[in-house]
Amino acid sequence: MTRSSSGLLASPGRRSRWTSATVVSVGDAARDIRRIELQYDGEVARPEPGSHVDVVVTARDRPERRSYSVVEWLGAGRFAIAVKRLPDSRGGSAAMHALGAGDRLTLSRPEHLFRLVYEAPAHLLVAGGIGITPLVGMARALVARGGPVRLLYAVRSRRDAVFLDELTALLGSRLQLHCSSEGSRLAFPEAFADLPPDGLAYVCGPLPLQDAMRAAWTAAGREPRNLRSETFGSSGRFPAEPFTVRVPRLGLELEVPAERSVLAVLEDAGVDVIAECLRGECGLCVLPVLEADGVLDHRDVFLGAEQKRAGTALCTCVSRAVGGALTLDTFDR
Repeated sequence: MTRSSSGLLASPGRRSRWTSATVVSVGDAARDIRRIELQYDGEVARPEPGSHVDVVVTARDRPERRSYSVVEWLGAGRFAIAVKRLPDSRGGSAAMHALGAGDRLTLSRPEHLFRLVYEAPAHLLVAGGIGITPLVGMARALVARGGPVRLLYAVRSRRDAVFLDELTALLGSRLQLHCSSEGSRLAFPEAFADLPPDGLAYVCGPLPLQDAMRAAWTAAGREPRNLRSETFGSSGRFPAEPFTVRVPRLGLELEVPAERSVLAVLEDAGVDVIAECLRGECGLCVLPVLEADGVLDHRDVFLGAEQKRAGTALCTCVSRAVGGALTLDTFDR
């Protein structure tokens, strides 16, 4: 398997990470959210809490790669993920929602990038919407070990709160549900006010939620290394819309559709851009911004706040422009 136009499969040296699985069952878990149970071909080691798998999907007639957290490990290579169908989707969530029992998928073995550190004196888990998925397994593991743990879960309404019954039974009063439809909103720094100074916090959810917690965490003088985050998609501050990207060095002017990334369009045009995570986390696909005619919608967690304000770099796998055109440079390879 070789690298596709979407950065689908990493370099040939990483072929061994890809395998296949069969869809065992599909069912509704909450509004617009499907629980999908999968069975790996062959043996796969039990993943750590917070792990994810990369899945190859066909979106808009193109192969694309999407990442989903392992919500539940059922043993013997069987596990479950939860997928929310997003209105601003590039086609991946629609493809996953169309799956049925018996369908076959190409996917990676579980990967551990959002690691749980058991030795911390206390843990705070913070989820926004479908960002709950990597935290469910963490909550189970921490409760099983008997350590102090709280979960703050922000959703629009109770209909959107996936796994709510299980989490309520598991955590009891240690679970705080915030439904904006009921007038309850997650607030920082109150959310972590009673967390010990050396306690760890894990946050997964929309970028505005992550940014708000990170800003409050820093303002409170807490150690940056004690706040850990993971993105769950490419949600931005603005709806995705088409725009133009120019690369003067290569004499290119390309249209980026609303459902495609800058990275995918550049790769289709033969531009050599290194990429790996496709989630705005690793920074390998970052390119210099020479000019932006419009607003930059930074959807990554790699660039810092100052870099994003400066507008001189873009994480091409997830970030976009809102209207107008974007002029990028490339690195010499």
